[in-house]
Amino acid sequence: MRPLWRGTISFGLVNIPIRLYSAVEDHDYKFRFLHKKCHTPLIYERKCPNCETVVSQDDIERAYEYEKGRFIIVEEELLTTPGENLHSIEILDFVNLAEIDPIYFAKPYYLAPNEGGEKAYQLLLRAMRNTQRVAIAKARLRNKESLVALRVYNDCLLMAIMYYHDEIRSLDEIPELRKNVKLHENEIKMAINLIENLAGDFRPEKYEDEYRISLKKIIDAKIEGQEIAVPPTAPAPKVLDLVEALKASLEATKDKKGEKGRRKKRGVSGK
Repeated sequence: MRPLWRGTISFGLVNIPIRLYSAVEDHDYKFRFLHKKCHTPLIYERKCPNCETVVSQDDIERAYEYEKGRFIIVEEELLTTPGENLHSIEILDFVNLAEIDPIYFAKPYYLAPNEGGEKAYQLLLRAMRNTQRVAIAKARLRNKESLVALRVYNDCLLMAIMYYHDEIRSLDEIPELRKNVKLHENEIKMAINLIENLAGDFRPEKYEDEYRISLKKIIDAKIEGQEIAVPPTAPAPKVLDLVEALKASLEATKDKKGEKGRRKKRGVSGK
């Protein structure tokens, strides 16, 4: 796995050379668009509708549209503050992870020590693990400054890009949430019981992308020249009364709750 870039973590007066790797990978299938007549892959050109010509990369400039149809040109060198290190992570604060709502987290990256930074890296990792703190930092990636969170993940420092507070939309923008809804105590009790019946430990390996698995089977069959039968569309589920739906759901999940209880008893007796 190749690093995306090399940089430093600024921890007080300590600078830790690090390498940054993507922590996730996209397994979705990528489709190309073909010309139906000859099956040739289509290409997309940057074309000026005014001059009716294809524009080369050298003839493209960056601009901000401050009003409809009105632009100001922003030169590339203005996008970077002079003297700033583009590959630096400056720690600002250490906070408790429980204080950060998951809505603030975006894409994660692994941070690994670069040559000469192994000891300082392990020192920061060990100190963060012992204090159970998360570092909030400013990271300068390419031409953009981002807010990030550094936390311990197994034996690695994980960096997650964060949204700024003004990027989180207010719930006041959703009028449906302001409707006054009355709930019966019995409805709440049944909903809680349903959650308890479905409760369990988080095991990420048990969840699979069923759509991607199904799509892989179709693609593999197509490659082998097999005919694909299109299954009929499933009928829309019937709309049930809320109480009746809760009762039916509780009945359907009783077996799961009983099986979990039996597994726990077997685990205790096996000790």
